[in-house]
Amino acid sequence: MPSFKNGSVEIAYLDQGSGDPIVLVHGFGSNKEVNWLNPGWVDLLAKAGRRVIALDNRGHGASSKLYGVDDYDRADMAEDIRALMDHLNLERADVMGYSMGARITTNLVIAHQDRVRSAILGGIGIRIITGAGLPELIAQALETDEPGEITDPQGIMFRKFADVTRSDRKALAACLRGGGASLTRAQVETIHIPTLIAVGTKDAVAGSPDELAALMPHAQVLMIPDRDHMLAVGDKVYKNGVLKFLEERP
Repeated sequence: MPSFKNGSVEIAYLDQGSGDPIVLVHGFGSNKEVNWLNPGWVDLLAKAGRRVIALDNRGHGASSKLYGVDDYDRADMAEDIRALMDHLNLERADVMGYSMGARITTNLVIAHQDRVRSAILGGIGIRIITGAGLPELIAQALETDEPGEITDPQGIMFRKFADVTRSDRKALAACLRGGGASLTRAQVETIHIPTLIAVGTKDAVAGSPDELAALMPHAQVLMIPDRDHMLAVGDKVYKNGVLKFLEERP
């Protein structure tokens, strides 16, 4: 698997297919394989004539593991994407992020809108502005050496997921506690590129996609029927909606 360094941070990535490039940014606790390769996104987009690039965010997958909360400012994580595009000599690309990856994608657009042809924000709505992030109990569940003592349902879920993916749990805990400054409505209102906001109808995490879309002049909403935050990512409605959006965007 190829990798490159953005400063001292090594970022692993995959690069498949040819055509218009699209960069995929996974969610918290996941990686490029779990979020994009295994659910069929990479093959789907490559067969649709796209060059598909997916990275492991810092602290995840095969990328560098960092343990300071300040190492996981989402604005810095967005710069990892910009640096990857520079490394691959990509002047512009479509960028799709899911959950935390959508927050990182939004940071990238705010900082480098000229580099992003269109943005696809999955699993996130107005809570990208109003939300306080995942609760501290999840970080504690990731750090404990006694998983049998975890009582918080979300903590249990994330701990099991981290163990299945053989993730560095201490790096994930630092990432959860990080994030940096919250995004503001004024920042989001500067986004004028074509944007698709895709959220499951049973998603209790994202917040209203319509409220978020109302802040951007060229945003549209895709509702994914009967899917919650965890199950929406591989849904065929999501996939078909993204293909349609990419075909129709300027």
